[in-house]
Amino acid sequence: MQFEVWAPQAGRVTLQCDGATRALERDPGREGWWRTEAEARDGSRYGFAVDDGPVLPDPRSRRQPDGPDGPSAVVDHGRYAWRTEWAGRPLPGAVLYELHVGTYTREGTLDAAAERLGHLVELGVTHVELMPLCPFPGQHGWGYEGVSLWAVHEPYGGPKALKRFVDRAHELGLGVVLDVVHNHLGPSGNYLPAFGPYFTDTHHTPWGSAVNLDAPGSDEVRAYLLGSALAWLRDYRIDGLRLDAVHALADTRACHFLEELSTAVDALADDLGRPLFLIAESDLNDPRFITPRTQGGFGLQAQWNDDFHHALHTALTGESQGYYADFARAPLAAVARTLTRGYFHDGTYSSFRGRHHGRPLDSTRVAAHRLLGYSQTHDQVGNRAQGDRLSATLSPGLLACAATLTLTAPFTPMLFMGEEWAAGTPWQFFTDHTDPELAEAVRRGRRREFAAHGWAEEDVPDPQDPATRDRSCLDWAELADEPHARVLAWYRTLIALRHEQADLTDPDLADTKVAYDERERWLAFRRGDVRVAVNLAKEPAAIPLGPRHARVLAAWEPVEAPGADGVLQVPGESAVVLLQG
Repeated sequence: MQFEVWAPQAGRVTLQCDGATRALERDPGREGWWRTEAEARDGSRYGFAVDDGPVLPDPRSRRQPDGPDGPSAVVDHGRYAWRTEWAGRPLPGAVLYELHVGTYTREGTLDAAAERLGHLVELGVTHVELMPLCPFPGQHGWGYEGVSLWAVHEPYGGPKALKRFVDRAHELGLGVVLDVVHNHLGPSGNYLPAFGPYFTDTHHTPWGSAVNLDAPGSDEVRAYLLGSALAWLRDYRIDGLRLDAVHALADTRACHFLEELSTAVDALADDLGRPLFLIAESDLNDPRFITPRTQGGFGLQAQWNDDFHHALHTALTGESQGYYADFARAPLAAVARTLTRGYFHDGTYSSFRGRHHGRPLDSTRVAAHRLLGYSQTHDQVGNRAQGDRLSATLSPGLLACAATLTLTAPFTPMLFMGEEWAAGTPWQFFTDHTDPELAEAVRRGRRREFAAHGWAEEDVPDPQDPATRDRSCLDWAELADEPHARVLAWYRTLIALRHEQADLTDPDLADTKVAYDERERWLAFRRGDVRVAVNLAKEPAAIPLGPRHARVLAAWEPVEAPGADGVLQVPGESAVVLLQG
């Protein structure tokens, strides 16, 4: 088989494969590339040495059986016999479920997670969004320090296990979304600089030198990232990609990398005959990311909407630290603004940033489903000092209100694993760095970060302690107990209503009409003939819905339909969904 590697500054490159060494020759058709032919089969171990340096993993390795520091292994994708003919599942009308393979089950593997996919079918979600799967040091971690962007973390089961997972998901009618990280790699196990200018000091990011998207040599770096993204969609039949922190992709070119990526993904979708999509994580509140390329945008299909989360979180908890300060002055007004405008900050002043932030979203050009709405995510739970979920401090009634607002809002809803049954387990920040110095730096940095906010060192879990990961694993035995069973039933009811009531997937963001009372702590909104009311106060609320007849579709606590005066009496910390007749 042919082996090739990009090493533009090398004077000599050798291949070591299954114990044999072979020199590579320059590829006359591609500048900076080296190639050779060698005997190999599925599973053959190999690596490259540049200028008589150590043998290193292939930058485009499809498998790292011994982790990021070990040799690469050949993967023959044609050996896997797919069981499912899959036509795909598009993003409009979807309900996503964010899942971390390492803590979704105690076993922490893709095969174990696949055995629990029936739960998601019963819940009613349409897509499972997997947190990053690329190899990283040790066994357990969040996955955002991965390397080898074509490979699957071996402790999760490696490439074959991912194919089995996707196959099983598709058999059950579930789409699969994968979280990918293009804004940084490593640092541990990142050998790319030995091969070429994959990084540049022209820009800097929170993780150090930026990935080289616009400096000399960036053509091949962009092709490297594009090739990886397309490989997940093609070779593993993934349905969509979540792009981590795209605001950290420093690119000054006229054609931004994200535009190039979205063009390539759309072309692959046409070739494969099934829908594919890209979801950005961005804190810029810039609608250009999700505006079609024909209208001057980057053409991504969706983005996470943190403004909705921040407004909702502040309304539920009363927290006002950090970026929540911008939403805490009038939290229900902030929720109302996001429900009708998408962004809260769309050119408004942000006290947290000390400047104006964002840009208005034109609802005539951007459909509501292009924004993802959520009450919890891995970031918003795991980046708290103790990884506490909303269920740690909120009543079941307020959790029901959070679910109602998330699952009936105009946005594409996303759940974080376990929230659907008010999981009693935290989800904490954990690592398994094999480099002692890096492990200690992460431990000290985590504690220093929260000490600045008044946390005692002993109250911040040690990321390197295996118990921190173990505490973060879901406890599936909770589902049979109260209040978990009741919360789960509520989520199932709301998701079923979202699938049944066409008004709840109306793409017109401007069609949502909202009323609220900041002092009484209630909020109600209308989407077509569907009416939604939540009461966040402990006391009952009288919410005027108007004189038209309405019947109750779902209620957290028993309620009567509005009388002739159109007033709905809602118990404290409760939610109601009605259909106007």
